[in-house]
Amino acid sequence: MTDLGTTLAALPLFGLIRDGGWTMWLIAALSVVTLAVVLWKLLSLWRLGVWGGRHSARAIALWGQGRRREALDAVRGRPSARARVAQAAIGTALDPRFDDRAAREETARVARQALYRSREALRALELIATIAPLLGLLGTVLGMIDAFRVLQSAGNQADPSDLAGGIWVALLTTAAGMAVAIPAGVALSWFESIADRLQSDLEDLATRVFVAPAQPVAAPRDAVLRRPGPTHLAGAPA
Repeated sequence: MTDLGTTLAALPLFGLIRDGGWTMWLIAALSVVTLAVVLWKLLSLWRLGVWGGRHSARAIALWGQGRRREALDAVRGRPSARARVAQAAIGTALDPRFDDRAAREETARVARQALYRSREALRALELIATIAPLLGLLGTVLGMIDAFRVLQSAGNQADPSDLAGGIWVALLTTAAGMAVAIPAGVALSWFESIADRLQSDLEDLATRVFVAPAQPVAAPRDAVLRRPGPTHLAGAPA
């Protein structure tokens, strides 16, 4: 245990955290939380299938061609958010137990669940991006107070190098707070853009199912050729 403490104390980063005081420890903890949230969010979005959409696009294309059962089979059991919403829209549209209003409400329910999952943990990143620089500023203010208190107690015998060292350590917390807040803010903006794109795609999927009804399958060419011609009027030459 002693060897581990000696090793950590020898690390430059550990020394900076130790010299920065309790606010630096809080900022360091926020940095670990930020990294964990970002990694978890990436895994969650990958499981949600936000970067997919091939199966839902194929289902909508089949729906527009009137191949309704094939459209439903294209997304049946698919785990991605777009596929689940497309399955809900197409399935309820084909189910006689659902009228148009009930089908839209069920599809909206599935879409809301997917959007909620896409926005999970974003409030945590927003909070970290807000409070990390404030903690850094608090640490700087407290450090400056200590530095000037030492200067006051020393009087005319104050060493300027000691004052400069205290100010340097105090400013360290501000830099650390910004170093945590900037990546958290960037990750937050990126995840929000992904959620906004997903919401737009889900609305488009539902609209293309409910507002643009499936077209009937075109009649075979042979059936068109066998269609009877117009009936001749009486007395007209055959």
